[in-house]
Amino acid sequence: MTPLLRDRRALVAGSLAVTAALALAGCGSSDPAADSSDSPAKTRTVSTANGDVDVPASPKRVVVLDSGELDSAITLGVRPVGATHSASEDAFPTYLPASETKDITPVGEIANANLESVAALKPDLILTSKVRDGERYDELSKIAPTVMTEATGSAWKENFQVHAEALGKQAEAKKVLATYDTQVAKVTEALGGKEKAAATDVNFVRFVEGAEIRIYGKQNYIGSLLADIGTGRPPITDKAKDGFSYDVSPEKIDLADADVIFTSTYGDPGKAGTTKTMNSGLWKSLKAAENDKVFKVDDRLWIAGIGYTAAGKILGEFETLMTK
Repeated sequence: MTPLLRDRRALVAGSLAVTAALALAGCGSSDPAADSSDSPAKTRTVSTANGDVDVPASPKRVVVLDSGELDSAITLGVRPVGATHSASEDAFPTYLPASETKDITPVGEIANANLESVAALKPDLILTSKVRDGERYDELSKIAPTVMTEATGSAWKENFQVHAEALGKQAEAKKVLATYDTQVAKVTEALGGKEKAAATDVNFVRFVEGAEIRIYGKQNYIGSLLADIGTGRPPITDKAKDGFSYDVSPEKIDLADADVIFTSTYGDPGKAGTTKTMNSGLWKSLKAAENDKVFKVDDRLWIAGIGYTAAGKILGEFETLMTK
């Protein structure tokens, strides 16, 4: 979870702007045939967190409002016409192919999309989640059929299936899952097999600007990847609130000790305490630090990626770092 999960800012003037945009955009369609009784739209029904939603059989103009939805679309061969971006970045995740994101129109920050910009793109399908945009569901639904999952993070695999169904890409999704399973098995084997992997305790520590240090638990995206690989997790992870993270101050960073520690930083390393903490004697006394088993990784990939394309890259980096 990024600070965005805790940032559920309401759009005060958004409703008025969206109303104006809808009037101009014709409620998301400029094609007269779309409203003709002689040319009924072909649709499919998708089960979502908000109930059944009728979506186009072959959506052409998709807008995604979170990084997981963006990953899903790109993974399935769909280039959205619009997408949100992280509050700390003005661009889309660099782990995704630049050729696939260069023509996507930014529509604001995650959990705070500019609904007027969304409407101006005349989408025929919107993908997001209740945890990000639940309060704006009615407004979004007036723009285009909106498919919401319940949350992000540990439910990423289930969410991917919903995205695949909404996009009409179920066959492609099966191939993606098969590729993932094959890569997971390869990584586990590279670690020495299931028993050796299970005997190696792995922790993930995230430094967050404006918050305490997070020792990630098991109920999150990266936790699910480690579970699939079959690595051990230290006892501290069982103390994570709601399974997500156990937050500590720099003075208690020794609680993060494990055989291997992966770290990332959200925000400025100085302001997040990364530099100070990792230069402290307490950090340097950690078993992982003493054995040169601390690995710094890209926060936007390992934490914010949340999807199968991200997972493939993470698994590749994980294998390389763990076997070097």
